[in-house]
Amino acid sequence: MRVNAVFAAFVAVIVAATQPAASGSLRRLTHSQYNNTVRDLLGDNTRPADSFPQEDYVNGFKNQIAAQDISPLLAEAYNTAAERLAKSAFLGGTDTNHLIPCKPTAAGCADKFVRSFGLRAFRRPLTNAEFLRYKAVFAKGATRGRDFLSGAQLVIEAMMQSPKFLFRASGSGPHAIATRLSYFLWDTMPDEAMFNAVAAGELSNAAGVNKAIDRMIADPRAGEALDEFAAQWLRFDLVQTAVKDRALYPQFSPELAIAMTEETKLLIADLVWSDRNFMDLFTARRTYVNSDLASLYGVPAPKNDFDQVSLPETAGRAGILGHGTFLAQTSKPGETSPTVRGYFVREHFFCHQVPDPPPGTNSNLPPLSVDRPQTNRDRLNEHLINRTCAGCHSLMDPIGFGFEKFDAIGKRREKQTIKFFPDRKAKDQTPKTVTLDLNTSGKVSGLANSDFQTPVELGQILANSRDCQECVVKQLFRYAYGRRETDADQKIISGASVAFRDSQFQFKVLIMFLARSLALPATQGS
Repeated sequence: MRVNAVFAAFVAVIVAATQPAASGSLRRLTHSQYNNTVRDLLGDNTRPADSFPQEDYVNGFKNQIAAQDISPLLAEAYNTAAERLAKSAFLGGTDTNHLIPCKPTAAGCADKFVRSFGLRAFRRPLTNAEFLRYKAVFAKGATRGRDFLSGAQLVIEAMMQSPKFLFRASGSGPHAIATRLSYFLWDTMPDEAMFNAVAAGELSNAAGVNKAIDRMIADPRAGEALDEFAAQWLRFDLVQTAVKDRALYPQFSPELAIAMTEETKLLIADLVWSDRNFMDLFTARRTYVNSDLASLYGVPAPKNDFDQVSLPETAGRAGILGHGTFLAQTSKPGETSPTVRGYFVREHFFCHQVPDPPPGTNSNLPPLSVDRPQTNRDRLNEHLINRTCAGCHSLMDPIGFGFEKFDAIGKRREKQTIKFFPDRKAKDQTPKTVTLDLNTSGKVSGLANSDFQTPVELGQILANSRDCQECVVKQLFRYAYGRRETDADQKIISGASVAFRDSQFQFKVLIMFLARSLALPATQGS
């Protein structure tokens, strides 16, 4: 590994990233976008970014401009990936993925390769200065390796470490429009048809942009991009990395966690691509389970894994609020957390910002004992009567109390069961079990007529709430624009909300509205 090259690339990227863009902000490729771009640019499906340093969630997503700096570790990861990907591009001395657009022995083929690969890697034509620079890189590689492919390999390695590949700048030109649309709608680079549309001048007007959006939204890659949005918005990562007490929840496993996220992903895909009311996300009595998830939910297993099944009223669950995805990630290893469940509903479904607790706040709950067993509600009452804690906890806990008939992995329970394990020195090692009645009455503080007893009732409240409906719009806006909305964005938010509502909450309409607003910022989605 060439250490000097690593830090040279790092410095180049940082310098480029800190310079003001001609028209807007620079956005680094997310790890997901990097993997997808590598796949479509090089035909490489090894997903190198999976081993990169983890990305931070800001404003609920991993693609927010404010958190897209490049650390030395990430710069080194980019360097290592570029070297490996470039070597893999021509394994065995062959151009398996047809990266060379001409016969290497043909006159001018080197120049043609530099320009064609540069167009795709940078998502725009190379400037003359860039062309001359990479032409020199090609010549150096070809001389050193004594063949055409060695020159091409060095060009690929160099371009994939360039800020022009790693970042995408906003702008008003057709190539910038194509790039914005592709990374929003597909989570990857523009395809050949998109480059052809740019060359034909089709993205220079609203009609051409709408035509491109229609084509892209019908492509399978739009489904992959929707999955990525859902995974970030609903924090699938917290489910898949959750740790549960094996003594209390032996049913929980990595495979069950993946099944939970698959259930949620399939429901969202059905709502979006079948043009259903997206607010059914909170009320749907149908879901998608495998045998493990069916066992957890207490419903008959489907004939095939993840076939659609109906949830009986006795299940007490409907929509995302009844999914293991939500219930498991908002719980502790050994017990539920009404506070975290309420916080999640506030932040993700109402877009309310709950302030952090004051410094030095003691958040510990009264300890449990055999002599004084308490439900989570009783223990959390301490937060609601403490003035320091009550301001925030009154926003969260009353929501979370309504989920207490679902345990820390999302299994229904009628009572809270507490196991007290004896001291290791005790002769009798039999744990003592205490069962307590549950009070699941809840409410959304600040929202009129929001008292509820079950997650099903809360789902109806969310589905009918203008605040929740607009929050769905805001969440997609933040994902699309890479930042939180400001007062200056109110025209877009309002227009998107109206379009969403008028379509009977078809999420596809919302996607297309925001795609137009990205492509045609002057008209703000019109």
